[in-house]
Amino acid sequence: MTVTHRETPHVPNPSPDTDAPVGVWLNGARGSVATTAITGLLALRAGMADSTGCVTDTGMLRDAPLASWNDLVVGGHDIVDTPLEKKAESLVDSGVIPAPMLAAVRGSLPEVERNLRTGYDARTETAPLAEVVERLAGDIEEFRARNGLSRVVVINVSSTEPPADHRPEHDDLDALTRAMADPDDKALPASSVVAYAAFQAGCGFVDFTPSTGARLPALEMMAQRERVPFAGSDGKTGETLLRTALAPMFTSRALHVLSWAGVNLLGGGDGATLEDPRNARSKLSSKSGVLPALLGEDVTAPLHIDNVPDLGDHKTAWDHVSFEGFLGVRMSMQLTWSGVDSTLAAPLVLDLARLTAAAHRAGHVGPIEELGFFFKDPIGTDEHALAEQAQALAAWANALDGRGDS
Repeated sequence: MTVTHRETPHVPNPSPDTDAPVGVWLNGARGSVATTAITGLLALRAGMADSTGCVTDTGMLRDAPLASWNDLVVGGHDIVDTPLEKKAESLVDSGVIPAPMLAAVRGSLPEVERNLRTGYDARTETAPLAEVVERLAGDIEEFRARNGLSRVVVINVSSTEPPADHRPEHDDLDALTRAMADPDDKALPASSVVAYAAFQAGCGFVDFTPSTGARLPALEMMAQRERVPFAGSDGKTGETLLRTALAPMFTSRALHVLSWAGVNLLGGGDGATLEDPRNARSKLSSKSGVLPALLGEDVTAPLHIDNVPDLGDHKTAWDHVSFEGFLGVRMSMQLTWSGVDSTLAAPLVLDLARLTAAAHRAGHVGPIEELGFFFKDPIGTDEHALAEQAQALAAWANALDGRGDS
């Protein structure tokens, strides 16, 4: 993007040694989360919005050497061709993006549009995965060179895919590479193809979805070989965020949770995607490990996700907690969370881009467990308690070396 916007006063001063600019490559760039993040970033840069919801703009991370909002350049892949402007208009209609925000940044969206490329569609692609990866990685490398970027962070914000069946090739990078040369062998799910391409292009990778992504031994080997960081999985924005904050309350007060039931109602693209039981399995699996980890024991925890199309991006989650106190007296807690998924997710996507770029510059390689704060199923750590995750994130990010290893 070449349009210059005035720096907003709320942005913390980046380290003088911080590389700039930094690329943010969104896989699923025309979707609701990505479009909200893009519109929000442009609004921040235009001084039309403050950074509410962006953890990287809080005092908690005041010493982290982060690129400024003006130094983030956006590109991405998608398998649909809906123009960003049209997608943003639909999000205005559904109450996700305020109309004045879109009006203020509409003129900058075509410049982002020029950085978008056709992604990988497993349903129609006939080329070997090795060729697909070459094309995807080439798009990212061209984006980096054309915009003079110091580094690029690839973030997967595409639709949730079904869990991948394990294959022996997933445990061995050389075997996986050989399998990917066979045009008839779809050795990787789409999210893992994206991760492979990111690593091949020398980029950090973040999976904001519960899809497989980089969570394969062979891909971790590749990240180590290419000296790049990665993080995930499944952004924590609503019901699970509440659970990671509230479940420790019961254990710290020695109250015995008997059951924790949840119902999620949502529409839009996510609702339609998760209506398929195969895709829903990934999401349910991501959410299911939180309560046992926090409560220290298995607990009856039925969870349902239902598609209600008229809700659009407005998600309602209802939880019922049954617990036992002194003398075996039974009690309960009920809570309702009504949120706008993309509005909650978009600032975290921007946070993760800044933090992963800083980690890459500082020489971090492999899983970034300290970014578990942002995820339902964090890679590299079993810690789920929100307060402890926040402390770990702050200690790590504020200690990053802004001079890096380059």
